[in-house]
Formats: sequence, structure tokens, C-alpha cells
Amino acid sequence: MAPLARDHRRLGRELGLFGGDPLMGAGLPYWLPDGAVVRHELEEFVREEERRAGYRHVYSPVLGKRELYEISGHWSHYADDMFPAMDLGDGEQAVLRPSLCPHHALIYRSRAHSYRELPLRMAELGAMFRSERSGVLGGLTRVRAIQLNDAHVFCAPEQAAGEARAALELIRRAYGVLGIEPARYRLSLPGEGGKYVADPAMWRRAGALLAEVLDACGIAYEAVEGEAAFYGPKIDVQIADDAGREATLSTVQIDFHQPERFGLEYVAADGGRRRPVMVHRSVIGSVERAVARLIEVYGGAWPAWLAPVQVVVLPVSDAQYAAAEAFVRRCVERGLRAEVAGPERGSLGARVRAARLAPYQAVVGAREAEADAVALRLRDGRRVEEPMARAVARIGQVVASRSRELWDAQAGE
Repeated sequence: MAPLARDHRRLGRELGLFGGDPLMGAGLPYWLPDGAVVRHELEEFVREEERRAGYRHVYSPVLGKRELYEISGHWSHYADDMFPAMDLGDGEQAVLRPSLCPHHALIYRSRAHSYRELPLRMAELGAMFRSERSGVLGGLTRVRAIQLNDAHVFCAPEQAAGEARAALELIRRAYGVLGIEPARYRLSLPGEGGKYVADPAMWRRAGALLAEVLDACGIAYEAVEGEAAFYGPKIDVQIADDAGREATLSTVQIDFHQPERFGLEYVAADGGRRRPVMVHRSVIGSVERAVARLIEVYGGAWPAWLAPVQVVVLPVSDAQYAAAEAFVRRCVERGLRAEVAGPERGSLGARVRAARLAPYQAVVGAREAEADAVALRLRDGRRVEEPMARAVARIGQVVASRSRELWDAQAGE
């Protein structure tokens, strides 16, 4: 399909997923109900995958004192991308956070830790803010208020490579479920100038560990200077849209800098105090950017688990309206998103065409109503007649499995 046909900005408007308003400001999109469903399902998928991988979730505030970002190094190395500090009175200044890592470092520091607790995996889906220039903003791919799927693993130095590799494998598994294809993997290294923390030994050590992880995973990659975070190198998972525009979606980073800056410690087996390593990782990065890519991958023909409306129920006439509503109630009780598209919306053919992107259409005619059944039309063209109870069970199992297939003949048996 031509690039224009899969531009997420156009599709987002046509599908009623998100929008913007000059009074809200550039780079500050709002989510419409259907878009909010997609975002919610994506966030819950990531949270579930993180829980299975041993992460525990936290919440932290979107503001921090300026001093916090002076300690982390953001203020000296990243201030051009931050919003100005806000005066709170009495000499106190607060800043909209440009990243979650300083907050997580403080949460780790809030109590003592033993080596037996490590690795400690801390995750959050939290807001952060970037003072992007208006000329680079676009749709969901580049925004000023970002919902970030972020996590930090606090671990012993000898655990860092293993944790980074596990994070990379988690990213690859998530992409497999979502149907996202990486364009390439990039080892992002520092470049010239004062943008980066001045510690050559630290950079060499962290870069070598990440290269080791990529090699161990058998991943081809390009080493690119000038793309690292200011505090350390990173593995960037790059995606590309249909027009060939490339962006970073997911990252894995090894950070020796912030543990030092915040004085993080753990008690080692010999009773001594040691400095942990922070492994930063983001499975889907910015939720906004991830949804933008998914819009372009699927063009509104979502996998059943992501679809804003999963089942559209089509009574042939008003006489079957009650049976159609009963089927919707069964779907809703199963946790499915279903709605009736009745004759008031036009002929059956017109309603079928209007619901063409729905994974499932359930036609209820006189025969189906009498038999407590539905004639299912799958988006891929297949047709199946099922008793209502079994149709709900089979659709429910497909949705619960987060499969990209629409039907499992064995489901519901």
C-alpha cells in the first residue's frame, strides 16, 4: 500500500482514534474512546508481560525539584530538551520530568538493599515531558507529553549483561505478539562535544557489555556515534514507517553514572557496600509512538484483542433486536467489546460494509434467534454458524490469547 494510505495521522482521524486542538497546544494529542481502548489494551499487555518477567510496578510524580535533575545530570546535559523550571516560592523550583530514571533511583534509595534482592526490577508506565520544537512535532510519533513504558533494573555488575539480554528478549517477544518488525538494531554510542558525561572508562565498559549482549543474541547491528543517552550507551530498536521514516521505539541501556550520582548501594555477601548498575529498558517506548506504528501496521483492521469494537451484532430486522441485545450482553459478561448495529443504521448490506474492520460480525436472523445461535462473519471472509454460548467462548479465547489469528476451531470445545 502507498505510504499515504498508511499514514497514522490520516488514519487516526478517519478511525476516530485521537485528535488535537490549538487550545491544548501542539504535540499534546487527546485520545478519543476508540483510541483509548487501543492504548489501554496495549498498556495492560505490557504490564502483564513485565509482571511475568519479574518486574514490580510503581508510580512516581511527574514533577521533581530542580535539584533532582542537577544531581542526575539532566540539568547540565539535557536542559535544552526540558521545560523551564517553575518557581514555587521561597526559592524552590520544580521541573516537569524529562525522564523517569531519577525518580526510580530515589525509590531504590529509600531503603537498604541486600545482594539477595538483586536484580530488583522496577517498572512504570508514566508521563514525561520533552520541550520539542514545534517544527518536529507530528501526530503521535513526536509529542511533548509522553506516556513512557519505562523500567529500571538495579543489579550487581556481574548481572548487568544478563539483565540487558533478558530485556532485549522481552522486547522481541512483545514485537512478535504485536506484529511489529524492527527496521534495524543500533548500538548508540557517544559523539564529540559536551553533551555526554566525561568518563571514557565508563563508556568503554558499558558499550562493551551492550555489544556482548547483541552478539550473544545473534543480532546484527550498526554502531552509531552521537546517538547515546548523555549518561551511557544504548541499544536502540529502530522502526520505519511505509515512507521509510525511521524512529527509535525500544531501548536497552546500561548505566554506571546515575548509581554513582545518587549514591546507590547494596550490601554484598561479604557485608561490604557495593554500587549497583542500572539497566534502563523500555519494551514499547512511548505509548504514543507504539500506537502510531500499530495504526500503520493494521490500518484499523486490528487483531481481535486490540480492536475497539470486537463484535458487531447485526439483527436482520427489528424482530431480532432482543436476541441481538442478549448476545451483546453475553459478550460483555465475557469481557468482550460488542455493540448492536440495528436496522436503523440501514440495510443489512450497508451495515456489513460499515463494520468491515470489526474482527467479528454476528448476524442474527429469524432462524438464528429461534435457535439461540449467530451466523458469524469473520473479517478474513470466513463464515461460521455457532450457538451463541459457544461463539462467545471461542471469540473470548482468541481475545484472551492475544492471537493475531481470528479463529481457533478447537477453542470453546
